[in-house]
Amino acid sequence: MSGHSKWSTIKRKKAANDAKRGKIFTKLIKEITIAARQGGGDVNANPRLRLAVDNAKSANMPMDNIERAIKKALGELEGATYLELNYEGYGPAGVAVYVECVTDNKNRTVAEVRHLFSKYGGSLGETGSVAWMFEHKGIITLPEQGKTEDDLMEIVLEAGADDLQFDDGFFEVAASIESFETVRKALLEAGLEIENASLQWIAKNTVDVQGEDSEKVIKLIDALEDSDDVQNVYTNAEFVEE
Repeated sequence: MSGHSKWSTIKRKKAANDAKRGKIFTKLIKEITIAARQGGGDVNANPRLRLAVDNAKSANMPMDNIERAIKKALGELEGATYLELNYEGYGPAGVAVYVECVTDNKNRTVAEVRHLFSKYGGSLGETGSVAWMFEHKGIITLPEQGKTEDDLMEIVLEAGADDLQFDDGFFEVAASIESFETVRKALLEAGLEIENASLQWIAKNTVDVQGEDSEKVIKLIDALEDSDDVQNVYTNAEFVEE
């Protein structure tokens, strides 16, 4: 899968840092709220909510927090009304950057995102300017757990996955949106622990960046991800070690 090796490792480390800072809870609560508001509060009838709740449980979020987020989404408790917004632009070295946001204030968010692109050597683009460079995929990350790549390949391909990669002690499974839930269930039924399962924007083709350009792109991504309104950041940069 393109854009895998170096970028996947960086993303996992960022997720671990988010978890340590507690920022991951904020992102998960927003996702639960959006999912419940759009598809209802029944996890059995709302696949997006079920996935969000499962990820929250994996991050050791207390059930009270999960239930409160669902109730706020359904209007049973007072809470913010969130909007989903996507922004597109170019970073240093001309790499494409796709940003997913969840916010209760659109004007604040677009101003912040535009400021960060400009501050870190990029530029915010028009809608559609880079989205065509990405495809929406289901991505499942899981630790090695004593399984060989052949063992896992048999499970995920039979369930309909598109690709399997191994890097730095972790497997990463890619599946179409349609096959994503089937693949996830197959892994769980095989008794495997899933670290993260989510829908992501994966670059169709990548651009190699290295040295100073790598540092600049990573600084932009770090700054965007540190923004309270940003949920996820994707790029077509492939970070190459010199």
